[in-house]
Amino acid sequence: MRVLYLAGPDVFLPDAKEIGAKKRTICRECGFEGLFPLDNEALKPGSSPEAEAIFKANCALMDKADAGVVNLTPFRGVSADAGTAFELGYLFAKKKPVFGYTNTTAPYLARVAQSGPLAPLEGRWADARGHAVEDFGLAENLMLVRAIEDSGGALTAVHEAAGPDAPDALAAFSAFRACLGAVRDYEQKLRRMAQIQKSP
Repeated sequence: MRVLYLAGPDVFLPDAKEIGAKKRTICRECGFEGLFPLDNEALKPGSSPEAEAIFKANCALMDKADAGVVNLTPFRGVSADAGTAFELGYLFAKKKPVFGYTNTTAPYLARVAQSGPLAPLEGRWADARGHAVEDFGLAENLMLVRAIEDSGGALTAVHEAAGPDAPDALAAFSAFRACLGAVRDYEQKLRRMAQIQKSP
């Protein structure tokens, strides 16, 4: 498992290309090749890609990857970026291991509660509009967390000391490095299992 697709809202940061380059460098230091969405041919400097071209190019990168490493740091709200959620699901559907990371350690319910008061509703919690809120003690929506876990991956949460509003906090570098450690652990587990199967 050498090639990793690096999904996340990082692509929307002002210094997105620099962030991607730094994450690719960290991947190389850990023995992996990182594929960052902005690296695809549809987004070369001077080009004006259409939505369809970007979609197809990113899907091609995901097809090339052995596994996904997805940044689930909350983006424009209390939950993960919508495009990243799709990419996670795409990788899961392709039966590739997916590893997630986030710069917040607060569970999903607590983050929703920070955005407005919650009230009990028929044994569950609801927001001010009466919409039910998941309460499984998970870091994200259950579909995202379960997809990661069922793929064999893990979700890593590391609070960024700089704070969520600091420059590049969205890139969640500390959690990213820890997540790559989880990928290494997964690889070692696969190697041990393969050795056991080969032994007489």
